[in-house]
Amino acid sequence: MGGKTAGIVLLVVGIVVLLLSLLADAIGIGVNPIFGRNQIIGTIAGAIVTIVGLVLTLRKQSSR
Repeated sequence: MGGKTAGIVLLVVGIVVLLLSLLADAIGIGVNPIFGRNQIIGTIAGAIVTIVGLVLTLRKQSSR
């Protein structure tokens, strides 16, 4: 798998994790009715993975 492909995969996975964490209560998969610890951890992890994927994708495009 090339660097650009890995970046796109990380970008998509990060966005999915981020959205699932942010919307967990609204879509019915949240445990607590408030924004809990697991949602905070998922949101931070999703944001980090999204940023890493974006950096990898953009870096590989600009190095051509």
